[in-house]
Amino acid sequence: MKTLKFTKMHGLGNDFMVIDGINQSFNPKEAPLTLWSDRHLGVGFDQLLLVEKADSDAVDFRYRIFNADGSEVEQCGNGARCFVRFVLDKGLTDKHEIIVETAHGVIVPRLAENGLVSVNMGKPRFMPSEIPFIPAAGEAADALTHIVLAGLESIPVSCVNMGNPHAVIVVEDVETAPVESWGEIIESHEQFPERANVGFVQILDKRHICLRVYERGTGETQACGTGACAAAVAGIRLGLLDAEEPICVSLPGGDLYITWKEGSDVTMTGPVETVFEGELKY
Repeated sequence: MKTLKFTKMHGLGNDFMVIDGINQSFNPKEAPLTLWSDRHLGVGFDQLLLVEKADSDAVDFRYRIFNADGSEVEQCGNGARCFVRFVLDKGLTDKHEIIVETAHGVIVPRLAENGLVSVNMGKPRFMPSEIPFIPAAGEAADALTHIVLAGLESIPVSCVNMGNPHAVIVVEDVETAPVESWGEIIESHEQFPERANVGFVQILDKRHICLRVYERGTGETQACGTGACAAAVAGIRLGLLDAEEPICVSLPGGDLYITWKEGSDVTMTGPVETVFEGELKY
């Protein structure tokens, strides 16, 4: 029997079980992650975040992310914001800006004096091989949108990799959008070999959008940081949004602010909260 200390955190309702893997031994392959993610039988979370020692002296920490179904993924923007707050609160660092190694590359989250956290999420990627995505026959690799079949519907999607794959769909009304049905189909569609997070975007004006995200391995969440980045980037590329000012992305859990110009890194800013500390045996 093993004992594990953890912290429950959330970023706009996108909730996490965060584990210090530096001061205690933890092997995620030996843990019942799916049970822990259950909101009735376990801790309840969208993702589990694991803090580990960095492999290089050039970075401060290693950051690993596991979905509710136990699968390990490359990136999680809301989790990255919780990450910097966690390592500061736990005394693992005294830096308010840290360099973090992920499976996708390096990110730089920063905790401001007002409590908001900004994360440099790196450059978005668009080519099908980078998503990864398999275009339909005859489609140009650099097209701004591609067609994906969801049942009998031909859905135009904008593909963006923000450390993980995203399919962004512009809709008239996010409240009535078929998030569950289309999300489930597109998330595991054969054209996305590594599955995809599916974002449904309603354009309110040039600097404000509403967004719902069906995340791979989890389902719809209250907020998705990389999804907000992907949606803002896709909207700017399609000429629907203005890149001169931060884009307000309103998710079910609250607002994130995304800044991006063509050729530059994406910056995401938003709040984080610690919910409770816990200890369990397994």
